[in-house]
Order: sequence, then structure tokens, then C-alpha cells
Amino acid sequence: MPASSSPDSLPREPTSQAPAPDALQQEIRRRSRRSFLLAGGAALLGLGGWGWLVTRPDEDGVPAPLRRVLDANGRLSAAYFRNTRLAPEFARGRARAPRVNGKYGLKTELDAAAWRLNVQGFGPAGTRQLTLADIRALPKVEMITELKCIEGWSTVVHWGGARFADFLATYPLATRSGQPADPNNPPADLAPFVSLVTPDRQYYVGLDMQSALHPQTLLCYEMNGQPLTPEHGAPLRLVTPLKYGIKHLKRIGTIAFVDQRPADFWAERGYDWDSGH
Repeated sequence: MPASSSPDSLPREPTSQAPAPDALQQEIRRRSRRSFLLAGGAALLGLGGWGWLVTRPDEDGVPAPLRRVLDANGRLSAAYFRNTRLAPEFARGRARAPRVNGKYGLKTELDAAAWRLNVQGFGPAGTRQLTLADIRALPKVEMITELKCIEGWSTVVHWGGARFADFLATYPLATRSGQPADPNNPPADLAPFVSLVTPDRQYYVGLDMQSALHPQTLLCYEMNGQPLTPEHGAPLRLVTPLKYGIKHLKRIGTIAFVDQRPADFWAERGYDWDSGH
């Protein structure tokens, strides 16, 4: 029979020793110095990188490396763009008037009776001048989509107008040959870009033709069931809900079909030319 063990003979659990106060203070100081050095090094690297960045040549309002990043974003947006990819639509009861955001191109008083839409055709296609009645004669389309501002806010709006694609089917000014710009079977001589400018030429945007022919891109003359007000772009504005509001030019004065990517007001001030979302 084994002998019983006394408490003194049983194995004891090892006990951890709390660090001495001096050792603890030394460890805290060591870690604080290391954190300070790491943070300082990161700050110096950041300042150095910023110093290098701001000395690069500008391209359209921003340092060239940033412009290359923005252009890469634009290429990515274009790569997944499809005519079949539609912006979500909402119930009519959710529609509201959006903010009056920005007055570029709207500072001169509107003479609605004298307003004309000037259309500069591609190549030898010539120039046409159209009235609002000409646009209203096109098939009317209504949609309730979200207007997204690049500042971060958004509003659901009920729009009414004519599809840009229907406009070009009736007025085939975007091809050198005069063929209609069929979005599903685009002619080989179709202009690659569209420029839109306000009558006073103070605001201007550019679109790639694929975006212009998207079924939700409208030449819009109504908002929430009423004619556009001057502050919201009367008599005619662009609405293209797969792009941010900076592309939705108010009070269109001139539409031109061009070979090269046209000037764009906010792209010249450091924003993405494509401005898709």
C-alpha cells in the first residue's frame, strides 16, 4: 500500500513573479521610445512623399501621378459599363426635389423663348439648331432614379425627357456618314465622344459615346412632373444616373460630337473625368 503524501511533499505550481517597479518602468519607456520613432518615421515618409507629389507636373489640375490614378479608375469604370446595366428605379412616392447645387453656367438670366439647342455634327454632318418643341416631339421617357452627388448626398428624382439615343436616331449627327447611332450595333464612323456646354460656356462636361447612348441617359425637360426650373437646368438638362451629378449638365446650350476626349469642368479641377459609380 503506497504511503500517503503530506501537503509539503506534493508538487507545487510555479508562481509568476510580478516585475519589479523599476523593470516595469524601463519596459514602458522602451516601448514608448519605439512607438515614437515608428510614428516619427512614418510622418517623415508621408511628408517626403507629399513633397515629391506636389512637385510633379500638373495634368488637368492635379499632379500627374494622381491623374494617372484617376484615369485608371475611369478605365475600370468603363470596363464594367454595359448598356444592360441599369441604375435602380424607385417608387414615385420617394421622389424629391434635389438640392440646388452649383450655379456655374446659370448666372445669366434665362430667355426661354429665345433658347435654342445648337448641335455640331461629326465631320461633314453640319450644324443643326433645335427648339424645345423639337425635343418634346421625341418619345417621352420617365424614370425615377437616384441623383448622387460626389459630395456624398443623394436624392431620388422623377425625371421626364427624351433618351439621348432616340435623339440621335432622329437627328443622326454623330456619324460622318449620317447613319443613326444604334447603341446595339454602333456604326464604325460613330463619334467616340460628346461635349455638352452651357449657353454662356461657363460649364461644360464630356461623355464617352457609350455612356451617352445608355438607355437611362436623358435630355430632360421635366422634374417631378413639372417643367424644369431655371435653377435646376431649364429648359433642358442632361441626366445620366450611372454618373455623379457633376456630369448632369444644366441648361444645355451646345452638343458637339468629337474625336478627342472633350474638356470637362470638374476634371480640370482634379476630379475623375469619367465620374461613374
